[in-house]
Order: sequence, then C-alpha cells, then structure tokens
Amino acid sequence: MKKIKTKGSQVIIGEDVFIALKKTLKAYASHKKFLLVDENSFTHCVSEFIVQTDLTNDIEIIEIESGEENKTLEICQHIWQTFLDFNADRKTLLINLGGGVITDLGGFIASTYKRGIDFINVPTTLLAQIDASVGGKVGIDFNHYKNVIGVFNEPQLVVIYPYFLKTLNKRQMLSGYAEALKHGLIADKLYWKMLQAGLLSDANNWEKLIETSIEIKNNIVKNDFEEKGERKKLNFGHTIGHAIESHSLKHDQLPLLHGEAIAVGMICEAYLSHIKLNLSSKELKEISDTFLIYFNPYPINESFFNHYLELMKNDKKNENDTYNFTLLKKIGEAEFNHEVSVENIVESLKYYISITK
Repeated sequence: MKKIKTKGSQVIIGEDVFIALKKTLKAYASHKKFLLVDENSFTHCVSEFIVQTDLTNDIEIIEIESGEENKTLEICQHIWQTFLDFNADRKTLLINLGGGVITDLGGFIASTYKRGIDFINVPTTLLAQIDASVGGKVGIDFNHYKNVIGVFNEPQLVVIYPYFLKTLNKRQMLSGYAEALKHGLIADKLYWKMLQAGLLSDANNWEKLIETSIEIKNNIVKNDFEEKGERKKLNFGHTIGHAIESHSLKHDQLPLLHGEAIAVGMICEAYLSHIKLNLSSKELKEISDTFLIYFNPYPINESFFNHYLELMKNDKKNENDTYNFTLLKKIGEAEFNHEVSVENIVESLKYYISITK
C-alpha cells in the first residue's frame, strides 16, 4: 500500500487499502455514518465496499443521480434534510463513494453541515482518483457556472482502490486520462511521454499512473493550498475547457465529460501558449495531435463563442475583469497569471476548429 501525505490529510493507494480504512473507522464506531453514492457506484462498488469495511448494518446509504448536472444546491438541500431527519450531529461521518461529482458535492455538504463534519473520499473513477478527490477543493455549480460555490477543506482520508477502475467504460477512463496528460504538460515531460505511449490498456500500469499524477498535484498543492499562486498551474486547459463543458451541459443531448471538455481546452490553451509564450510550433502540434488521438473532435460553432466568453468571464480564476490563463512555456513547464485578450481567445477556438475539420 502506497501512502502520500497531503497538507492536512493522507492518500492511500493499493489493493489492501480497506485494512487501513477499517482502522480509521474505529474512531466512528459509536457515531452515525452515511455513504453517498450515485447509481453507478451503487451498482458496481457498494457491495465490495460494504464487505471490505464490515459496515453492513452500520451505515445509511444516500443515492443521487450521476452527472455534473446534479452538482447543485438543490441536491445539497436534499442531503442536508436527510441528515436532519436522521438526527445527524457534528460527530457524524460522511463517506463519498463515487466519481468527481460525488467527492466534490459530498465534500461540500460535509464541510457546511453544522459548520463541518468529517468526510472520507473513496473515489471510483480515474478522474476522481487522480484529481477531483485530492487537493481539498470541494464545491458545487450554480446557474451553469462551474464550481463557483465551494470551500477548501480536506477529507480525513482518501482511499484509492484501483480495482474499482475495472467497472468503468473506455469513455470514463479517457476522461480521467486527460487530467493525467495535463499533469505531464505542466510539470513532467517524461510523464507526458509515457502517457503519450499509452498507459490505460494494461491494468498493471494504473497504480503507477495514479501515484505519479497525485504526487505531481500534491507537490503543487502543498505549496499553495488556497490557490494564491503556484496552484493555478493546475488550471491549464480549464478556463476554456470549463466554458465548453458548461455550454455542453446546457445544450447537448449527450454532454461532454469533464476530461473531454478539458482536452479541447488544452488544445486551445496550447495555441495561446504558442502566441503568448512562444511555445514551439513543434510542441503545439505534438499536444494537438496527442489529444486528437485519444479524444474525438468536438463540433464547435462560431455562434457559440459569445456564450463561451460569457462563461469564461465568470470563471473564478479571473481578477479585475480580465481573462486569466495558465499557459505553457514548454512541455513540462507552466506559468500562471497570463492575461489574454478576447481576440486571442477567439483565435484559439478557431485554431481548434481548423485542425478538427
């Protein structure tokens, strides 16, 4: 079992993580416990989790519908009311078993109920295991704006059981892979090269992939927990990517997954890196080609641009009414706090359209 110490918590990774989790749960033996799941984690993961933790008769299960569209205040209200109905006190424990929506939402619910109860994350998707459940960001969407309501608060423990990835389809795995590729782009060129070659097809690679991505993110977050500076590097691809994701959630019958939207965002923001920081044409092409190998082109229309820009304007990373970006100086090296003009953003979107025709 691999252990990674974060700023105020710990991530454990491996096939024997439930032994450590059971020890942690002893402190909550006499307290109420809730398990937050969606229909996917309920179907594929709950039985394994209950058996491994011996919680069969000692936990209440709360199930919500999956999807980013359910990361809302209304769902929070429903769960807070459930807590009240069960007389949950401040010593209650919430365990979040699921993907990034479950860990984001559950962490926020726990952090705000009665000014904060303990929570544990058990992420079940690649995206959640390497990104969403690590780093202490918890929150919800509001009026189609991503993650604009939230707090910084770490779980008591993050439990990563790689076996759960076997329950995922290829699309879900690739969504997480996009964030791993981002980690390579912003901090580790060798890791980027390994990911380019492909690490998903062989399950023997998964644990190493998870460890490497978490180490990269954790090393950044430990230096800047509340995102005043260096942590902004992790936002590469997300300014444009979040806007595309939010637009897709509102308008597409089959909305983009987070990683799919961020892949589009990283191509566009690599182009911005090229024109703003002189990222080489060779590396721009390498980045663009790599993402288009793993992700199908997304049909962007110029009629969407104004809505994208409106969504970007309300991005929480912006300051003083400017568009604030993290950009690449080269593969493996990112810089944050670069102001970009509307004209350049539009140019980057047109670049994406031009290479996906």
